[in-house]
Amino acid sequence: MELSSLCKTKSGLTAGQKSALVELLTDDDQSVYWAIRERILACGIEAVSWLRPHTLSRDRLLRQRASEIVRYLTRQESDNRFLGFCLSHGETLDLETGAWLLAQTQYPDINIAAYQALLDSYAADLRDRLGGQILPLRILAEINDYLFRELSLEGDPDHGRDPESCYLNRVIDRRKGSPIALCAVYWFLGRRLRLPVVGIGMPGHFLCRYQGANEAYFVDVYHKGRLLTRADCIRYLQQSTHGFQESFLAPVSPGRALLRMCSNLHQVYSRLNLREECARLQRYVVALAR
Repeated sequence: MELSSLCKTKSGLTAGQKSALVELLTDDDQSVYWAIRERILACGIEAVSWLRPHTLSRDRLLRQRASEIVRYLTRQESDNRFLGFCLSHGETLDLETGAWLLAQTQYPDINIAAYQALLDSYAADLRDRLGGQILPLRILAEINDYLFRELSLEGDPDHGRDPESCYLNRVIDRRKGSPIALCAVYWFLGRRLRLPVVGIGMPGHFLCRYQGANEAYFVDVYHKGRLLTRADCIRYLQQSTHGFQESFLAPVSPGRALLRMCSNLHQVYSRLNLREECARLQRYVVALAR
């Protein structure tokens, strides 16, 4: 089949045309490869269904090129899905849904349901541990012991230059992450347990807050759940370049939290000089900040 006809056809591809495109993917002529790649990309996400089997081919070059195209298309689809989520939801969006959709923009093949089931199992373990406990300090001690001793969750000292510390799936996989990503895990477990846990987006650091009947407890999840008082937080802010404002200790909305996740990732990619990734995250930031 002529290359020109394969590249110009506007209608849906026949089985023979798909086979011809796949065969030409391994052509030694780079100009042929790029022409075929563009034709496959023009098919959109539909091409993934008939191209994906070739990502397991014994032919190394075909496997490599098919995998690259599939990843490009699935990431593009995930990018569009997350951007649509950012544009169509307001401040009260579901943060956990947003965090998983954000993760899919980098890891399009992750099984979100499996990760959510894992968080459900963590919450079930904690529910058994807590029993009918109502004292805030004992509740927080049990949560912290489970997360930081048993699960070995910890802060990543290189989070400012490591994108994996910002994506929820990789935080759970590696058991370490950035302050806001670790707080997200704490926050999502608190929601499953119906506990009064919220996020506190202080400048330069992110905390969780547990609101007891008589006192608020600030949880520094990045530092293994260290408990801080309001006075501790005020002192930290006064010693920083930001100074203290009452709004700095107010609960952050889910929309603002997702915006901060995206802003942090944008800063990481900027430090790594990854321009395409920066542009991608910038679109999310603009959509969420509108």
